[in-house]
Amino acid sequence: MGDDIKFHQQLLVIDENLGTEEVEALKFLCSDLLSFKKLEAVESAQDIFQLLMAKDLLNKEDTFILAELLYRIRCHFLLQKLGYTKETVQENLSWKGKVSRYRQMLYELSEDITSEDLKRAMFLLRDQLPKKLTNMSSLELLTCLEKQDHLAENNLEILEKICMDISPDLLKTVNKYKMERVSLAQQESSLPVKETASFSHHIPEGRFHSGGDVRLLTSSQETPIKSLGSNIYDSGSLWEHAGSVHFIAARQDDKAVNVMQGISELSQEQPATMSNLQSKTEKLMTYKMDGPHRGYCLIINNFSFTGTLQKRRGSNKDAEMLAQVFTWLGLDVKTYTDKTSVEIKNLMQEWQSSKDHRDRDCFVCCILSHGELGLVYGTDEREVPIRTIMSYFTARQCPQLAEKPKLFFIQACQGKEIQQAVYIEADAQNPDLFPIQQLISPSESIPEEADFLLGMATVGGYASFRHIQHGTWYIQALCNKLQLLVPRGEDILSILTEVNEDVSKRADNLGKKKQMPQPAYTLRKKLIFPVPRSPPPSQQQ
Repeated sequence: MGDDIKFHQQLLVIDENLGTEEVEALKFLCSDLLSFKKLEAVESAQDIFQLLMAKDLLNKEDTFILAELLYRIRCHFLLQKLGYTKETVQENLSWKGKVSRYRQMLYELSEDITSEDLKRAMFLLRDQLPKKLTNMSSLELLTCLEKQDHLAENNLEILEKICMDISPDLLKTVNKYKMERVSLAQQESSLPVKETASFSHHIPEGRFHSGGDVRLLTSSQETPIKSLGSNIYDSGSLWEHAGSVHFIAARQDDKAVNVMQGISELSQEQPATMSNLQSKTEKLMTYKMDGPHRGYCLIINNFSFTGTLQKRRGSNKDAEMLAQVFTWLGLDVKTYTDKTSVEIKNLMQEWQSSKDHRDRDCFVCCILSHGELGLVYGTDEREVPIRTIMSYFTARQCPQLAEKPKLFFIQACQGKEIQQAVYIEADAQNPDLFPIQQLISPSESIPEEADFLLGMATVGGYASFRHIQHGTWYIQALCNKLQLLVPRGEDILSILTEVNEDVSKRADNLGKKKQMPQPAYTLRKKLIFPVPRSPPPSQQQ
């Protein structure tokens, strides 16, 4: 009886932490396991749990199906309620997973479909969709196509045509799935009869063809750092080589994969020991963020300049949003407006010598200004090198922050500012003039020691853009992704990868001006902000 109560309490806690969008995602991922008719009546996560228990897919002895679903929708912070971690779920997906690769592909696709893509898709499908459905989510659209037999595991023709018409990039996800199916079929056909029989003994019937993720460590979320770095280098960026500075991928280090694989091998014979070792390993790989105080966040917002540089309209929106988000994350925020180059250096020196860092977990500094290659401007239009700003907080200069993560977010770009259409301006002096010989690498900005992260709004030589009412693309994307992904237990590097994705999809009114942020770091561990108890600022308004 006690176990039953504990099990249902776990489900209740998980239900209370899932919003409407997460419930819709769970419904969609369960579409191959539960009937459409039963799913239509679902109003909460509890309803889904009841349906899964009725089919004996979920019970107090085996909660993996729920762990898999939470993993798929990236609610990693809830996995601990079931005794799982992100890594242990990944290790077991290949043989215990029940969400088909087809369903995973559709869900992946839905996450990449923007609101504009969705409008265009609905317009193209207007003859196939019920006339009463004028407004729906991407998941609802895919479900509707399935119900009308326009979409199935072996019927992707309409989906491919729509993807090609609205955004060819979406087609990559579908093609990747098709190639995996072919590869899997070839593997099956090459298996000896005895091996096949032995294999099926360990895998539930029907799971080999459409079951769990057989690409355990090859999904986009687990790309090794080096491969992403080489891709950037191939594209011509001179920011790739940074010594100990690495580029963002969703996994922080290949060593993490090796450690977890070793733990996986132990898990078959020593489940209790594995759990303890897993916990200790995770602590070693993660920065300590449970001190009495989270840390300070400095925001320098340069809006008005004394010379020829124009006012940075929309920057106040960025400063307000940063203050709200980092306050929500538990930091003590200090905002400074319109500081000259000397005042910026004096501020850095003042905070460098502060004794208050001693009992704090981290340090964050955000600078919003005009800038050029490797530097920002004070309001007196004099240069302040980014490297100089960061060097105040090295372990030698600021011992109180030694071995603690130090994050710097710079909203500034290179060249003279240019006017755009009413809503878009550039935080630059002249983005059309960026001689190749002047491009610098992050190693010339970031100190050559551990525990630093530098988030730049744009790659070297290019402009970053600012909406005069809503703020800059980069800072708004950063704030939005922090609010969305910190509650899901994502680390800062994974969050910045999502920021890159968000900003890269934006464009000006003519669709010609684009932007690509570029993070660089010397972090030694994962940095995961504790989940705040209060809802994010965007849900409080």
